[in-house]
Amino acid sequence: MQTPGALLRSAYRSAPIMIPGAFNALTARMAERLGFAAVYLSGGALSAGWAGLPDIGLLTATEFAQQAAVLARSTRLPVLCDADTGFGEPVNVERTVRLYEEAGAAGLHLEDQVLPKRCGHLSGKGLVDVGTMAAKVRAAVAARRDPDFVIIARTDARSVEGFEGAIQRAQAYLDAGADMIFPEALESPDEFARFAREVPAPLLANMTEFGRSPLIPFDDLATMGYRAAIYPLTAFRAAMRAAEETLRELREQGTQRGRLDQMQDRAELYELLGYSDWERRDRSYFTGKENI
Repeated sequence: MQTPGALLRSAYRSAPIMIPGAFNALTARMAERLGFAAVYLSGGALSAGWAGLPDIGLLTATEFAQQAAVLARSTRLPVLCDADTGFGEPVNVERTVRLYEEAGAAGLHLEDQVLPKRCGHLSGKGLVDVGTMAAKVRAAVAARRDPDFVIIARTDARSVEGFEGAIQRAQAYLDAGADMIFPEALESPDEFARFAREVPAPLLANMTEFGRSPLIPFDDLATMGYRAAIYPLTAFRAAMRAAEETLRELREQGTQRGRLDQMQDRAELYELLGYSDWERRDRSYFTGKENI
């Protein structure tokens, strides 16, 4: 049986993959049923949706790992996880990798920002020096027990040191042992294409909405050479807007009847949960008969 890391590697090596953000267990299960190859645990979605906090490094490694375990239990898809800056120095990165592996994650990405970190598409970011980030990558590689667990190095240099700085950092992180490079906040299709030409390695693109990067069609990214693209908050943002509109109508109209056709109905929810199978198994334990 393949490990989660092996599943993720096999997926992006076989063909470029889209990786949607899963902000809860059922979103991950939906993604599986819709035919995606992997799901993503976004630090932004976890901070906002679970804790009501901004994405500035306030959550801990254990909180991330707990949610990674929830997602990993809910789907057979490999789960790629945000790991912020690794939650500390290289020795902290060791522990982070082991926590994520124990949670059932398939891989993680580390970023080269200083703390307090900021959303990758905001201004005011600061970077650690190249040597510090390379040390974190080496620590992550050394700490993994499964050699297939995927270590991705994210660089936020484009917005701080310029495009050439991002290229140079990517090369250094590859030399330190990163399996994949994640260039954050590139600013045009030409930059995405040029980065792929100048960094001959598996690459991850971030297609988050309302940021510095254009929303490039996935097929175009694949043609450029990107092996994966994450959509960290796409489903979360859509769900939040739908929740707001539903609550507003409920408050103003005094009933939710007008929105029933936009809701997942009870049968659909129970089917996604596997409700009937839970009931069948429960009955079988009392009767000793499996097929009831």
